[in-house]
Amino acid sequence: MTQDPNNALVELDVRSLAPRDRHTLIFKRCDHLNRGEAFILVNDHDPKPLYYQLEAERAGQFGWDYVEAGPRVWRVRIERRAAP
Repeated sequence: MTQDPNNALVELDVRSLAPRDRHTLIFKRCDHLNRGEAFILVNDHDPKPLYYQLEAERAGQFGWDYVEAGPRVWRVRIERRAAP
C-alpha cells in the first residue's frame, strides 16, 4: 500500500482538500498502515497540530519525520511503529 513499483513511498497530498477534511483522511491512512509501512504527507503548512493529535490519540504508534519543512510545502514521513 505504501510503496510504488520503484520502491518510493506513496504521497498523500492534502493541499487541495478543505482543511476540515484533512485530518479525517490522514487518520484513515494511518490506521490502515501495517507495522513498518509508511507514507509521505504533503501539506501547505506545518502539520504540527496533526502531530500533537496523533500522539494524543495514538501515543507511540507512529514515527514522524520531516522530509521537507516549508516555506511552501511540507513533507512528513509517517510510519507505523507499533500495533494499536
